[in-house]
This record gives sequence, structure tokens and C-alpha cells, in this order.
Amino acid sequence: MTLLITVFASIISTILWYINSERNDLRLGTLSLMYWGAALMWFVDAIFEYVEMGEEFFTPPSSDMLNDGYLGLSVVALGLMIWLVIVITKSSILKQSLNK
Repeated sequence: MTLLITVFASIISTILWYINSERNDLRLGTLSLMYWGAALMWFVDAIFEYVEMGEEFFTPPSSDMLNDGYLGLSVVALGLMIWLVIVITKSSILKQSLNK
């Protein structure tokens, strides 16, 4: 579940980055790379978990799926918060207001 949520966030952020490629002030490429990195991390985790658990990897209990869903949403929210801090600190508007 965590892998699916981060892959969807990666795809959405990549599409937004591609659509707004001429506007680099939003730094959507950074957001996209953060989510793709998280998706790659969860994919490697899923491979190792499948090797360890075997076929029961595909039939997790409902409570595990719910916990993984919360973890996935938390990862997406944390990525958004880090991205916002990057955008705010690198913003030209912020730099102009501090120079006055």
C-alpha cells in the first residue's frame, strides 16, 4: 500500500513537473525526485519482504494494509512539507523582500 501511494504521488508530481517545465521556481523536479526515491525504497523493501514471506505477501491482514496506508500518506505529507521549505527558502520573492 505504501508503495502504491508513493508511486501515484511520483507519477502525479512528474506530470505536474512536465506540464510546468518552463516554470522552475516551483521546483517540481525536486518533489518528483523525492517521491521517485521513496517509491524505489519501498519497491526494494517489497522485494525483500516477498523473498522473506513468499506467497502470503500478497494477502496481508486488513490492519497491516491500514497501517501501510497511513505510512504512505505520512511519507507523501512529509515530502510535501520538505518541498515547501525548499520552495520558500529558494523563492526569489522571499529574497527580494529580505533585501529591502
